[in-house]
Amino acid sequence: MTTATRDAQTHETAISPWLLVVLALLNAVAPVATDLYLPAFPEMTAELQASATAVQLTLTAFLLGLTFGQLLFGPLSDRLGRRNPLIVGALLCVLASVVAATAPNIAILIAARFAQGFTGAAGMVIGRAVISDLAVGKSAGRAFSLMMIVGGVAPVVAPFAGGLLVGPAGWRGILWVVCGLTVAMLVATVAVVRESHPAHRRAELKADAAQGISPWTALRSRAYIANTLAFAFGFSVMMAYISASPFVYQVMVGLTPTQYGVAFGINALGIVSVSSLSARLNQRIATAKLLGVGLGLTMAATLVLLGLVLTGAPAWLIPIPIFVAVASQGLILGNATALALAAVPRAAGTGSAGLGALQFGLGAAVSPLVSLGGEHTALPLAIVMVTLAVLALAAFLVGRRAS
Repeated sequence: MTTATRDAQTHETAISPWLLVVLALLNAVAPVATDLYLPAFPEMTAELQASATAVQLTLTAFLLGLTFGQLLFGPLSDRLGRRNPLIVGALLCVLASVVAATAPNIAILIAARFAQGFTGAAGMVIGRAVISDLAVGKSAGRAFSLMMIVGGVAPVVAPFAGGLLVGPAGWRGILWVVCGLTVAMLVATVAVVRESHPAHRRAELKADAAQGISPWTALRSRAYIANTLAFAFGFSVMMAYISASPFVYQVMVGLTPTQYGVAFGINALGIVSVSSLSARLNQRIATAKLLGVGLGLTMAATLVLLGLVLTGAPAWLIPIPIFVAVASQGLILGNATALALAAVPRAAGTGSAGLGALQFGLGAAVSPLVSLGGEHTALPLAIVMVTLAVLALAAFLVGRRAS
């Protein structure tokens, strides 16, 4: 199918505001479920009589489930359509969430969290594919930027919200909140999401499969690889910040827990503002240019951060370049997603799976690196963020040159 044909379909099948809200919810449930219960780890350790390492495994299990779940549901949605796998995934995620909230011991909780991540991955991976089905080019960039307002803010705000809930609700109460979100995801999916992957496209993929051609073959596209790497490395810049922020803001800068929450909120506001700006700019500026600007800003901000750390500058200056680097993700995440999936229009579900798996796999790998030097130095964080920013910009530039 030609780009012109898909553009024509975009005008015929607009992404309604309600659909965009639901897709944003699908994109946000997994990040919220990842981070919301983090402040409850000490309480969980005591109540479940488990080690800190075992409690940490509940997070690792969820991230692994989220990674592998996307690899299943993405290609499955290319072959069977978007709506039915999405509903099945949401229903199973509700059941896994109930088991997690009522788990009598740490072993069952770890298993339930893996299942929760695995099934919850359907909403994230298929939600991106739905947008790719209905829009291309600037329209897709705008839609993804608006969706990323929620998806980008969720992992930043969730730990703060969890800190407010852990006192009155406890860790089980927080997991019941997550369960409520999965119920909302299921209801919203059934009510709003319609099939967006036409039967003729599914037939094409089945014909390819009969000839031994895998949908993963389409992901060899240089444009897809370049923009997926730019997305994943950019997202990992934010994950590095989230992982190191308790030590940097509270131990080094000296903020109180309340002030730390305010700092989190300011950075979240930065992502929201820049994502909103990106959605407006997409109407008159090329998606690739916006992505390039975002990657350039991230690189500049992380280099400033490294310079501050190496020169022994006052610690209160450190949050300034971090804010710029985090806010710049508003120009990166949505636009990189749009460009990556536009490169594989016949296999958007599989493309979304590859993008999402790399996103969370790399994010999980990066998180432990920022604390290698202990809690009194930001040098590991600065080095990791600069490295990721360089890799993201390099991937983008190589992709543009190849194009």
